This record gives sequence, structure tokens and C-alpha cells, in this order.
Amino acid sequence: FPMRCKAAAAMGLKAGGAGKLRLPSVVAAVARSRMMKLWVLRATTTVLLWTCLVQLTAVGETWGPRVLMGWPSCRTARLAMTGPVAEKAVLPPRMHLGTDMNEPELGVYRNNGYLMVSCNGGLNQMRAAICDMVAIARHLNVTLIVPELDKTSFWNDPSEFQDIFDVEHFITSLRGEVRILRELPPRMKQRVEVGMFHSMPPISWSDISYYHNQILPLIQKHKVLHLNRTDARLANNGLPLDIQKLRCRVNYASLKFTPQIEELGRQVIRILRKNGPFLVLHLRYEMDMLAFSGCTEGCTREEADELTRMRYAYPWWKEKVIDSYVKRKDGFCPLTPEEIALVLRALEIDRSMQIYIAAGEIYGGKRRMASLTSAYPNVVRKETLLEPSDLRFFQNHSSQMAALDYLVSLESDIFVPTYDGNMAKVVEGHRRFMGFKKTILLDRKIIIDLVDRYKSGSLPWDEFSKLVKSVHANRMGSASRRTVIPDKPKEEDYFYANPQECLRDPNLLRAL
Repeated sequence: FPMRCKAAAAMGLKAGGAGKLRLPSVVAAVARSRMMKLWVLRATTTVLLWTCLVQLTAVGETWGPRVLMGWPSCRTARLAMTGPVAEKAVLPPRMHLGTDMNEPELGVYRNNGYLMVSCNGGLNQMRAAICDMVAIARHLNVTLIVPELDKTSFWNDPSEFQDIFDVEHFITSLRGEVRILRELPPRMKQRVEVGMFHSMPPISWSDISYYHNQILPLIQKHKVLHLNRTDARLANNGLPLDIQKLRCRVNYASLKFTPQIEELGRQVIRILRKNGPFLVLHLRYEMDMLAFSGCTEGCTREEADELTRMRYAYPWWKEKVIDSYVKRKDGFCPLTPEEIALVLRALEIDRSMQIYIAAGEIYGGKRRMASLTSAYPNVVRKETLLEPSDLRFFQNHSSQMAALDYLVSLESDIFVPTYDGNMAKVVEGHRRFMGFKKTILLDRKIIIDLVDRYKSGSLPWDEFSKLVKSVHANRMGSASRRTVIPDKPKEEDYFYANPQECLRDPNLLRAL
């Protein structure tokens, strides 16, 4: 046996070379197998441990012990090498937007959670809601996620926030006031994906104490709160001055349209200016408006039936049975093209004046527009002033088209809305802020009575014109105090139609 061992050793030395002893192949294979199993076991254990740790960290805020909040994870370790975590970003110096609105300085910012909002309605309804939500987020010290716009309304516009508004300007111009992110940080997004958030509609016309006492605790509890209806959710009156001024700063400084929309708006204004002064007529006589309001004055029987069918087709339009005659007499219907033609003539608007129609497709088409175009031959629209290629990217995007009309309305010599909807109110307020540019606020109830008397022959033209002018002498968008009606916020003057706290010349109000 010893001799065999020596022989084997000698053979091993020869095979392995000088100074190298090679183990038998069977022993080597076993050793390699054990090493492989050990490596696999270690790798598997490591992966499992890290997976458990990451999961515990993700839910640590709610379920895990407090100590987990201080532990590092794969994500935080990786971000530590590339930069700060997004949700702990240091706010840069504030961006001044003008001293006339007395911006407050931002103190120590403590993030109480995240606020997601889904706006509802048309462009200007959403615009006002965004202003409200920024003010609420600032007051509650919560991080606002860039609002989601309505895509399910009658207009079916798929536009995102960044398709209509300059999102970068929106975020940076408010950086000294409120923290706004394009989207939730990854960890918060995981919570939302698994349903760890709260969603609700806030109560309409609430003052800021409602949000402090009832909404803030929900945000602190759930970390992420989603407000799924945001129209008219903040009161008109009785709010702190800094809240009112912030609403104005958002509306008039931070909510800029995209560069493409702004440039096209300037192009339309340049074309109009070449031909002299122009009046913007917000002729709210589209099919959806008539179906919703139930107003059928001047419509054929077939058209009235079509509008009724449309009203019943939309379940969220709650009023179904409507007496058009009574509603019109009470002044709750938009003026028809025929009625507004009489009013403009009675106000002695020059026949050569350009009349820019800020509206969608007029229901009834050329037949309903005949009276207006006969009285005012220079009736134009963006579609007639621009080339089809200019509007190619805006087609089927009603909010973007409305944004163009908004810009032109602001710059017009005269603005005349035929119905006090959201666009009429927001443009009215913006023109007040710009220096009380002439806005004729029609008293529809009186106008309907005068029009009917004139058409029946009981009121001569001269008397009709005189009465129309006298009724509207003090309804031209001049300085006025907002009407306050306690416990009836819907009947008050709308904040965005008359933002008196933000006037550039407060002496105008003091004189009233």
C-alpha cells in the first residue's frame, strides 16, 4: 500500500508539473459541486433578505416599526450616489411675480403629504379649480401633483395638463409658495398602485377651515389624498387675504398656455389688429349648451327634439324636463344669434366692427347666423383667419381651441358674453385685473323683455335702443364690489369674475 501511494504521488507530480500537486478528478468534482451549492445558497439568501427588506421599507410608514424608516434600501442607496431623493428636494429661492399682489414669503416648509386632483368640466372651469387647489395645497403644506384634466366630459378632449399649460412655468413660478411635482415619488406611487390612498369629492363652496379641519387629517393619515371633483370647492368670500392673492397669482401669472398656443393666439390678434378694432362675441350657442339648458328659442321642432334626446343621453345632466319659454323669460337662456344682433345694433356698435366669434360650432349653422352676419358683415372666427395647417394640431382638442379664444378675448377692444358661463366669468375677471377693459355684461332678463316688446311692435326702435343703452351703462366691467350673500354662495358674485382683492389700483374700490 505505501508503495502504491508513492507511485500515485509520483504520477501526480509528473502530470501536474514541477511543484504542483493535482487532486484526483473525482475529488475535484466533488469540491466544485460543494462550492457551487454554497454560492447558490448564499446568493438566494441574499436576494430573499434584500427583497424582504425593500418590502418592509415600502410599507414601513404605516405597518412597520418606526425604526424601519431610518434603514437604507436599494433605492435610497442608489439615489444617494446620484442625487437627493425627489420628495426631499430643497426648495430654490422664490420667484417674484410682482409687488402689486404682495406675495408672502415661504417659511419653513413641512410636507404633510401629497394631494392629487382630477379637474372636471371645460377649460375655464378647470382653470379656476387649479387655482383653488394650489391655494389649498399651500395652506395645508402639502405637495400638489400636477392636476389631471377632465377627459370624460361632453367635449371628450384627451389633452393633458402639459398639452394646454406651460407645466414647467407653472411649477417654477410657484416654487416659493407651494411644492408641485409632475408625478408622485416612486414610493408614494407604489402606495397608490396597491390602493393605499383616499379619494373623495370635497364639499362645494367651503372656506379654508374645512380643508384645515377635515381634509388635512385625511392627508396625514393616508399620506396621499385624491380629490376627484374640484369645481367651485373654495368659497368666494371670507378667506384670508393671502389665499385670495395666491388664487390671483396662479390665474394671472402661473397658468400660462403652452408656447404653441400663445404664439398662435398672438398670430390671430395680429391679423385682427391689421383691420382695426375688434369685438369678441362669446356666442354660447353650441349644441351642448342648448341641450343642457333646455333653451330652444328659434329652433325647429326637429332640432328641439334632438336637443331633448341629447339631454336625456347624459345622466349627469340632472334636469331633464325643462320649460324653454319660462326659462328664457327668467333670463336663464343664452341669447340667440338673432337676439344678440339686435342688442349690438341697439348699443350702436359700428357696423364695420370686426366681430370675432369665440365659440364652437353654432347650432343651426348659417341659418341661425344670418341675422348677425347681415347686421355685421365682418364676422370672423379663428377657422376663417388661419390656414387649416395652423389648426391641424388643435383639431379635436376643444380645450386647446378654447385657449386660443381665451387669448383673443383678453386682448379684444370689447368683450361681450351672451351667457354667464365659466369662460365668460373668468375672462371678465381677467380683463378687470388687466385694467377694467370694456366688458359688456348683458342683463338677459331685461333684454328678453325688451326684444319681445320690440318684435311685437309695442316698442319702437329708438326707444328700444335707448333702454338697452341705459340698462347697460353701468355694466361695462368697471370697478365694483363683489356681492356677498351669506349662506348662499352660488348666488354671490363669483370670485374669478371680480377678484377685487387683486386690483392693481385699490383706490378704485375705495372710491365706491
